[in-house]
Amino acid sequence: MRALPAFVARQVRPLMSDKPSVLFVCVHNAGRSQMAAAWLSHLAGDRVEVRSAGSAPADQVNPAAVEAMKEVGIDISAETPKILTVDAVRESDISITMGCGDTCPVFPGKRYLDWKLDDPAGQGVEAVRPIRDEIKKLVEGLIEEIAPEKSA
Repeated sequence: MRALPAFVARQVRPLMSDKPSVLFVCVHNAGRSQMAAAWLSHLAGDRVEVRSAGSAPADQVNPAAVEAMKEVGIDISAETPKILTVDAVRESDISITMGCGDTCPVFPGKRYLDWKLDDPAGQGVEAVRPIRDEIKKLVEGLIEEIAPEKSA
């Protein structure tokens, strides 16, 4: 784990609410992280705060990812890739990387996961479907851990 400069370490905030926040990060914020954020928002609703970003954002969300998500009733066509910022990491309880390597800042007390997923960049919808489905399984497991449904 990399040490933080003192001025950054002082800015780390404690968890301010009982609603967990998750940041999904991939290089272009155009495929995997967009699909993961959409799945988490769709499946967990308002029980989780969801963000996504990329270390080198693309100009648009991958059209094959948009099509693959539309097939399962989730519309991500209005989403736009966003740049990864230190603030986005600082404000998230969990950062989940998907092939962005060492570009994600590290803060003490935060949780970091790395999901090994194929990159859908340049792939057709046929190749994106299994990635979409794997992301859904990972997100379902994450929800069970951080924001399970409350029994009545």
